[in-house]
Amino acid sequence: MAIDLEAEHLGTDLPVLFTGMGKVNAAVSVAAALASGPRPSEIINLGTAGALRGGLSGTHVAGTVIQHDFDEETLFRLTGVLSSPPLTVGAEDAVTLATGDSFIADDAVRARLAERAALVDMEGYAVAAAARAAGVPVRLVKHVSDEAGAGADRTWKESVADCSRALGDWLARQAL
Repeated sequence: MAIDLEAEHLGTDLPVLFTGMGKVNAAVSVAAALASGPRPSEIINLGTAGALRGGLSGTHVAGTVIQHDFDEETLFRLTGVLSSPPLTVGAEDAVTLATGDSFIADDAVRARLAERAALVDMEGYAVAAAARAAGVPVRLVKHVSDEAGAGADRTWKESVADCSRALGDWLARQAL
């Protein structure tokens, strides 16, 4: 999880790693934990996400994760190398999660991102990439906290405690 506010109501004895916000913090934290500690059988990245499409609410397990702020197309044209391809992390028909270092609270940006993904967060791709590099399976589980448009910052603050409860409930139902 990125920060302790998202974990307030988890109610678990499982180890929890707070990565900090954003892709760099998440990648460094997960890689360091995997390098220095016992290897987990799976990483579950729990957290909040903005809904990029109307009517999307609740808890979702991502099927694919992309970086929305990485110019893959231009870099591929220049180098011929896919540096940041979409990562499959779950069921093929599950939602696509777009990860980037910006908190999305703009209707125009939301509409553009909705063409490629259903949800948006700030850590998922980095967690998945670090787990994949270490050969550890990963699940990205996100609870919708806001609509990633105007006012999303206010909505996130108002809903983070409820999101934490919902993520705790999801975790309690898993056979871990």
